[in-house]
Formats: sequence, structure tokens, C-alpha cells
Amino acid sequence: MEYLRTGQFFGQTNQIIQLEGITLTDTEYTHDKVDWHYHENAYFTFILEGRVLEGNKKEIYNCTPGSLLFHNWQESHYNIKPRGFTRGFHIELEHNWFYALDIDMSKLQGSINLKHPDLRILMYNIFRETRINDNTSTLSIQALLTALLDRMAATEDSTSGKIPLWVSALRDMLHDTATDNWSLKALSATLGIHPVHLSRDFKKYFGCTLGEYIRKVKVQQSLSLFLNKELSLTHIALASGFADQSHFIRCFKAVNGYKPSHYRNSLLD
Repeated sequence: MEYLRTGQFFGQTNQIIQLEGITLTDTEYTHDKVDWHYHENAYFTFILEGRVLEGNKKEIYNCTPGSLLFHNWQESHYNIKPRGFTRGFHIELEHNWFYALDIDMSKLQGSINLKHPDLRILMYNIFRETRINDNTSTLSIQALLTALLDRMAATEDSTSGKIPLWVSALRDMLHDTATDNWSLKALSATLGIHPVHLSRDFKKYFGCTLGEYIRKVKVQQSLSLFLNKELSLTHIALASGFADQSHFIRCFKAVNGYKPSHYRNSLLD
């Protein structure tokens, strides 16, 4: 089984940035299949464009733009790339980086498929900083990455007990059908729970209200389309489930602090 050192990934490296204990790599996937391997460091894989199947001993992840995986160090896995262009963004974290910031990663073992829109949006913001690459980008990347790990730990804490079956079912529904106009009654009926129960317990498991979560999922889905230069912002807004472009602009700015046009230009520059 192949062992990959810091900064090593299968494919063509477009950009590599090395900070103190952090290595960020922008990589084009060029291998149809990569056999079982593992990495020296804990790291994130974030799919920017295209598709890839990633498997480990427990699960297989069908990764599309916006998919975010975390692997603890020496977690073995393999990759299969369908036809077409696929691009990934990786962040490797050396052991000493965790120790220096007193970050406890004991709860984040194995491989984790990170679906919460807050986490994926934070990762887009980190990638955006690598594109801006000015004299404050290093500080911004470190702060955003720390916030990402803190949010991950909080998510793990909130779900450390026994999770009701409806929680994972609802999460999948909201991500798979974010463009649908769900009502509370329809969601509750589909899940087989009372609307009051759903409203009351949603924040406990998702960290925000139901409406806030759906808006964040839509914004995250819009971000997954930003690198496709052929798509207009109006097309992206409608494809992500927003009623119109003005609604898209309001929600996007509320989540990211920027208008979508400004944010997109910084990714493409």
C-alpha cells in the first residue's frame, strides 16, 4: 500500500501553498483509478469540479462539486474517477499544528463525510483566500481553518449521543432536494414525525433553524456552480433553488458578506 508524504497527491498539481504546519494543494485528478493508499497527515478533500468515487473500509462516497471529506492520518482509501475533468482542493494538517493550537482531534477519527453547509461554505472561503493570495491571506486561512475544525467538533458533540433516524433522513432530503419548496407539514409527513417535534428539535441536531439551514444549503449549492464559467449568475440562482436573482443576492450576502458577483470573480481571477 502506497504511503504519501506531505504535498503528495495522485494527479497534476496546479498550486501548492505551504504555511506553518498546513499544506494546501489544488490538484487535477488524472488517474482513472488509484489503488489503496494512505497519507502522512490528517487532511481535507474538497471537490471543486467533476466527480470522483472515494472508498474506505466502511463506506463509498460519491463526490461531486462541494463534497467535503476529512481523513485522519493513515486512514487508507482508494479513488475511482469517472470520465471527465475532476479537480480537488486538499488541506493537510501536520501533527504539530494541532498541538500548537491545542486542538483536540480525538473525536474525529477515520473518514468523515462533512455535509453541513457551514463547513462547506467555510472551505469555499479558504479556497477563495488562496486565489486572493495577498498579505492577509495566511492569517485568514489559519482563522478560517480553526473555525472549520471548531465547527466540526461542535457538530460531533451535538450528535455524540443516539441520533434519531429522522435526523439523517432529513439531512439527506434537504441536500438532495434543496431546490424543492418544502412545507413543514410535508417534511413532517414524509419523515413520520410531528411538526412541533421537528421544529423543536431541529436546532439541537443542525445548529440553526430549519429555514436558515435550507438557505445555507442553497448558497452552498450555488458555490458548487461558480467555477463553471459557462453558467450565468441568473442560471446559478435558479438551479440552486432561489426564486429569482434578487433573492439569491440577499441570501448569499447574508451568508458570505459579499455579493455573488464579487465572490465569484475572486474565485476565477
